Amino acid sequence: MMPLSFFRRSLSVSAIQLSGHNKWSKIKTKKGLEDIRRSQVYSKASRDIVVAVRNGGSTDPEKNATLAAALRAAKVSGVPKDNIERALARASGGKDKGSQLITYEALAHGVVGVIIESLTDNNARTLSKIREILKSHSAQFASVAFQFQRKGYVKVALDRGDDFSDRMERLIETALESTAEDFEEVDSSNDSAEIVFTCPPNSLATLTSAVAASGLSREVLASELVYTPSGENALPDETMEARIADLVEDLEEQEDTLRVWTTLDT
Repeated sequence: MMPLSFFRRSLSVSAIQLSGHNKWSKIKTKKGLEDIRRSQVYSKASRDIVVAVRNGGSTDPEKNATLAAALRAAKVSGVPKDNIERALARASGGKDKGSQLITYEALAHGVVGVIIESLTDNNARTLSKIREILKSHSAQFASVAFQFQRKGYVKVALDRGDDFSDRMERLIETALESTAEDFEEVDSSNDSAEIVFTCPPNSLATLTSAVAASGLSREVLASELVYTPSGENALPDETMEARIADLVEDLEEQEDTLRVWTTLDT
């Protein structure tokens, strides 16, 4: 809140300086927040690349479709080439061998299951930070894995055109003949459509390679392991939805976090 003296009728230089200082302070604060957000995006992309190399076993995107999708996502997010190359060097050079993938389970507000996937070189540090975040949002560690299913998730973009229906049908057929269990068109525009395929977790690389090699889609947008709610959940009220959204946001801002899933996800 502005000091009362600022609003008094005055032509003093101090009042003008205060106004100018406040203006630039706000700009700097906004820029600082943007820098923080950008840094978080870069860090998350780097961790995704490291995990993709670990899971796919290769730093060559031609041989590792999961890595190819992670690299594409990083470029779309504006991650600089140097950051991407450093992440690949870390993954191939073994600098992250001390890091481990850890999954934490929690219950929020007594009803919403939460799964947090992290990449950390210090479990005690990460555990402490996540516990602190959970506590501030009326959540605590609890066994909730039974409320989720682990799935492979592949999203592809398909350009529209005269043969769109035929290409989509052939793409779906290719995926189902590979390892896909289900599919859904999740986004559509006049120019393209996005289709998600799900499969058993140990078949992700096989499915990703199959749809990529078919040449029927424009590109593979995502290839990752996810957690999906295992059953139907009652629709939350707006207040609960907002509380869980705040919790997820704080968890995702934690530097070691890779992904967060909840039983409210659709």
